[in-house]
Amino acid sequence: MRIGELSRRTGVSVPTVKYYVREGLLPAGRLSSPNQASYDASHERRLRLIRALMDVGGLSVAGIRDVLDAVDDAERPVHKVLGEAADRLAARRTGEPDAEWESARDTVAELVGRRGWRVGPAGPQTEALVGALAALRRVGHEGFEMLLDDYADAAERIAEADLGYVARNSKRDALVESAVVGTVLGDAILSALRRLAHVDASARAFGEAQGGADRDGAPGGEGAAEGE
Repeated sequence: MRIGELSRRTGVSVPTVKYYVREGLLPAGRLSSPNQASYDASHERRLRLIRALMDVGGLSVAGIRDVLDAVDDAERPVHKVLGEAADRLAARRTGEPDAEWESARDTVAELVGRRGWRVGPAGPQTEALVGALAALRRVGHEGFEMLLDDYADAAERIAEADLGYVARNSKRDALVESAVVGTVLGDAILSALRRLAHVDASARAFGEAQGGADRDGAPGGEGAAEGE
Protein backbone atom coordinates (compact mmCIF):
# COMPACT_ATOMS: atom_id res chain seq x y z
CA MET A 1 0.00 0.00 0.00
CA ARG A 2 1.09 3.62 -0.53
CA ILE A 3 1.58 6.01 2.36
CA GLY A 4 -1.80 7.65 1.72
CA GLU A 5 -3.61 4.35 2.20
CA LEU A 6 -1.56 3.61 5.33
CA SER A 7 -2.65 7.00 6.63
CA ARG A 8 -6.32 6.29 5.89
CA ARG A 9 -6.19 2.85 7.50
CA THR A 10 -4.65 4.07 10.73
CA GLY A 11 -5.98 7.62 11.00
CA VAL A 12 -2.42 8.95 11.28
CA SER A 13 -1.62 11.86 8.98
CA VAL A 14 0.95 11.44 6.22
CA PRO A 15 3.32 14.06 7.74
CA THR A 16 3.16 12.22 11.07
CA VAL A 17 3.89 8.89 9.40
CA LYS A 18 6.93 10.45 7.75
CA TYR A 19 8.00 11.93 11.08
CA TYR A 20 7.85 8.49 12.74
CA VAL A 21 10.00 7.09 9.94
CA ARG A 22 12.57 9.88 10.39
CA GLU A 23 12.61 9.30 14.15
CA GLY A 24 13.21 5.59 13.68
CA LEU A 25 9.91 4.49 15.22
CA LEU A 26 8.51 3.14 11.97
CA PRO A 27 10.59 1.23 9.40
CA ALA A 28 10.86 2.93 6.03
CA GLY A 29 8.69 1.61 3.25
CA ARG A 30 10.09 -0.48 0.39
CA LEU A 31 11.03 1.71 -2.55
CA SER A 32 8.90 0.84 -5.57
CA SER A 33 10.22 3.76 -7.63
CA PRO A 34 12.71 6.59 -7.04
CA ASN A 35 10.07 8.69 -5.24
CA GLN A 36 7.49 6.12 -4.12
CA ALA A 37 7.53 3.66 -1.21
CA SER A 38 5.15 0.85 -0.43
CA TYR A 39 4.04 -0.29 3.02
CA ASP A 40 2.50 -3.53 4.24
CA ALA A 41 0.55 -4.97 7.17
CA SER A 42 3.64 -4.93 9.41
CA HIS A 43 3.88 -1.15 9.01
CA GLU A 44 0.20 -0.75 9.82
CA ARG A 45 0.56 -2.93 12.93
CA ARG A 46 3.63 -1.03 14.12
CA LEU A 47 1.96 2.31 13.50
CA ARG A 48 -1.07 1.29 15.55
CA LEU A 49 1.24 0.15 18.34
CA ILE A 50 3.07 3.50 18.29
CA ARG A 51 -0.20 5.39 18.59
CA ALA A 52 -1.41 3.15 21.41
CA LEU A 53 1.82 3.64 23.35
CA MET A 54 1.56 7.39 22.83
CA ASP A 55 -2.17 8.06 23.18
CA VAL A 56 -3.09 5.52 25.88
CA GLY A 57 0.24 4.76 27.49
CA GLY A 58 1.34 8.40 27.51
CA LEU A 59 4.89 7.63 26.37
CA SER A 60 7.04 10.25 24.67
CA VAL A 61 8.66 9.73 21.28
CA ALA A 62 11.96 9.01 23.03
CA GLY A 63 10.29 6.55 25.38
CA ILE A 64 8.54 4.76 22.53
CA ARG A 65 11.83 4.54 20.63
CA ASP A 66 13.52 2.87 23.62
CA VAL A 67 10.65 0.39 24.03
CA LEU A 68 10.55 -0.47 20.33
CA ASP A 69 14.33 -0.87 20.23
CA ALA A 70 13.96 -3.43 23.01
CA VAL A 71 11.12 -5.14 21.16
CA ASP A 72 13.20 -5.40 17.98
CA ASP A 73 16.33 -6.65 19.73
CA ALA A 74 16.15 -10.40 19.12
CA GLU A 75 18.98 -11.02 21.60
CA ARG A 76 17.25 -9.28 24.50
CA PRO A 77 15.34 -11.61 26.87
CA VAL A 78 11.60 -11.04 27.13
CA HIS A 79 12.01 -10.25 30.82
CA LYS A 80 14.33 -7.37 29.91
CA VAL A 81 11.89 -6.05 27.31
CA LEU A 82 9.08 -6.11 29.83
CA GLY A 83 11.30 -4.24 32.28
CA GLU A 84 12.09 -1.60 29.65
CA ALA A 85 8.39 -0.93 29.11
CA ALA A 86 7.73 -0.82 32.86
CA ASP A 87 10.64 1.53 33.43
CA ARG A 88 9.24 3.97 30.87
CA LEU A 89 5.91 4.05 32.72
CA ALA A 90 7.36 4.59 36.16
CA ALA A 91 7.12 8.11 37.58
CA ARG A 92 10.48 9.81 37.86
CA ARG A 93 11.70 11.11 41.16
CA THR A 94 11.90 14.86 41.57
CA GLY A 95 13.34 16.93 44.38
CA GLU A 96 15.75 16.13 47.17
CA PRO A 97 15.28 13.25 49.65
CA ASP A 98 13.55 14.21 52.88
CA ALA A 99 12.44 12.42 56.02
CA GLU A 100 9.20 11.22 54.42
CA TRP A 101 11.08 9.86 51.43
CA GLU A 102 13.58 7.94 53.54
CA SER A 103 10.84 6.55 55.78
CA ALA A 104 8.83 5.48 52.72
CA ARG A 105 11.93 3.80 51.28
CA ASP A 106 12.24 1.70 54.44
CA THR A 107 8.57 0.74 54.17
CA VAL A 108 8.97 -0.35 50.56
CA ALA A 109 12.12 -2.35 51.37
CA GLU A 110 10.20 -4.16 54.12
CA LEU A 111 7.31 -4.85 51.75
CA VAL A 112 9.59 -6.24 49.04
CA GLY A 113 11.37 -8.45 51.56
CA ARG A 114 8.12 -9.64 53.11
CA ARG A 115 6.67 -10.55 49.72
CA GLY A 116 9.87 -12.20 48.53
CA TRP A 117 9.80 -10.16 45.31
CA ARG A 118 12.87 -10.47 43.10
CA VAL A 119 13.20 -6.83 42.13
CA GLY A 120 15.97 -4.28 42.17
CA PRO A 121 16.30 -2.17 45.33
CA ALA A 122 16.39 1.16 43.48
CA GLY A 123 14.72 0.61 40.12
CA PRO A 124 12.27 3.11 38.60
CA GLN A 125 9.23 1.12 39.76
CA THR A 126 10.55 0.92 43.31
CA GLU A 127 11.29 4.63 43.29
CA ALA A 128 7.79 5.34 41.97
CA LEU A 129 6.25 3.45 44.90
CA VAL A 130 8.53 5.22 47.37
CA GLY A 131 7.53 8.58 45.90
CA ALA A 132 3.82 7.79 46.15
CA LEU A 133 4.09 6.71 49.78
CA ALA A 134 6.20 9.76 50.63
CA ALA A 135 3.53 12.00 49.11
CA LEU A 136 0.86 10.29 51.23
CA ARG A 137 2.94 10.92 54.33
CA ARG A 138 3.36 14.60 53.46
CA VAL A 139 -0.40 15.12 53.25
CA GLY A 140 -1.09 13.24 56.49
CA HIS A 141 -2.40 9.98 55.03
CA GLU A 142 0.35 7.60 56.07
CA GLY A 143 -2.40 5.32 57.40
CA PHE A 144 -3.04 4.32 53.78
CA GLU A 145 0.03 2.12 54.09
CA MET A 146 -2.14 -0.36 55.99
CA LEU A 147 -3.49 -1.35 52.57
CA LEU A 148 -0.10 -2.12 51.03
CA ASP A 149 -0.34 -5.89 51.38
CA ASP A 150 -3.91 -5.88 50.06
CA TYR A 151 -2.68 -3.95 47.04
CA ALA A 152 0.28 -6.29 46.69
CA ASP A 153 -2.03 -9.33 46.74
CA ALA A 154 -4.09 -7.82 43.93
CA ALA A 155 -0.96 -6.81 42.00
CA GLU A 156 0.39 -10.35 42.12
CA ARG A 157 -2.85 -11.77 40.74
CA ILE A 158 -2.87 -9.17 37.96
CA ALA A 159 0.77 -9.90 37.11
CA GLU A 160 -0.01 -13.61 36.83
CA ALA A 161 -2.92 -12.84 34.52
CA ASP A 162 -0.75 -10.54 32.39
CA LEU A 163 1.99 -13.13 31.97
CA GLY A 164 -0.59 -15.81 31.27
CA TYR A 165 -1.74 -13.73 28.32
CA VAL A 166 1.84 -13.19 27.15
CA ALA A 167 2.64 -16.90 27.33
CA ARG A 168 -0.07 -17.71 24.78
CA ASN A 169 2.26 -16.55 22.02
CA SER A 170 4.89 -19.03 20.88
CA LYS A 171 6.74 -16.71 18.48
CA ARG A 172 9.14 -14.26 20.11
CA ASP A 173 7.99 -11.17 18.21
CA ALA A 174 4.34 -11.78 19.13
CA LEU A 175 5.28 -12.67 22.70
CA VAL A 176 7.38 -9.53 23.15
CA GLU A 177 4.75 -7.25 21.63
CA SER A 178 2.05 -8.70 23.87
CA ALA A 179 4.31 -8.17 26.89
CA VAL A 180 4.75 -4.51 26.00
CA VAL A 181 1.07 -3.99 25.25
CA GLY A 182 0.09 -5.75 28.46
CA THR A 183 2.42 -3.55 30.49
CA VAL A 184 1.69 -0.18 28.92
CA LEU A 185 -1.97 -0.47 27.97
CA GLY A 186 -2.78 -2.82 30.85
CA ASP A 187 -2.03 0.03 33.24
CA ALA A 188 -4.65 2.17 31.52
CA ILE A 189 -7.20 -0.67 31.66
CA LEU A 190 -6.49 -1.33 35.33
CA SER A 191 -6.82 2.35 36.21
CA ALA A 192 -10.16 2.61 34.40
CA LEU A 193 -11.48 -0.58 36.03
CA ARG A 194 -10.43 0.66 39.45
CA ARG A 195 -12.34 3.91 38.96
CA LEU A 196 -15.42 2.05 37.74
CA ALA A 197 -15.25 -0.19 40.80
CA HIS A 198 -14.93 2.88 43.01
CA VAL A 199 -18.07 4.38 41.51
CA ASP A 200 -19.96 1.11 42.02
CA ALA A 201 -18.71 0.70 45.60
CA SER A 202 -19.65 4.30 46.39
CA ALA A 203 -23.13 3.86 44.94
CA ARG A 204 -23.68 0.67 46.94
CA ALA A 205 -22.38 2.19 50.17
CA PHE A 206 -23.84 5.69 49.99
CA GLY A 207 -26.07 6.05 46.94
CA GLU A 208 -29.38 4.75 48.28
CA ALA A 209 -29.04 6.65 51.53
CA GLN A 210 -28.63 9.88 49.55
CA GLY A 211 -31.46 9.36 47.11
CA GLY A 212 -29.82 7.02 44.59
CA ALA A 213 -27.05 7.26 42.08
CA ASP A 214 -26.80 9.64 39.16
CA ARG A 215 -26.66 8.55 35.52
CA ASP A 216 -22.97 7.63 35.83
CA GLY A 217 -23.53 5.52 38.92
CA ALA A 218 -22.09 8.05 41.37
CA PRO A 219 -24.18 9.24 44.30
CA GLY A 220 -25.78 12.64 44.02
CA GLY A 221 -24.98 14.49 40.80
CA GLU A 222 -27.26 16.27 38.37
CA GLY A 223 -30.04 13.72 38.62
CA ALA A 224 -30.34 14.20 42.38
CA ALA A 225 -30.34 17.96 42.07
CA GLU A 226 -33.11 17.96 39.49
CA GLY A 227 -35.37 15.88 41.74
CA GLU A 228 -35.19 18.24 44.69
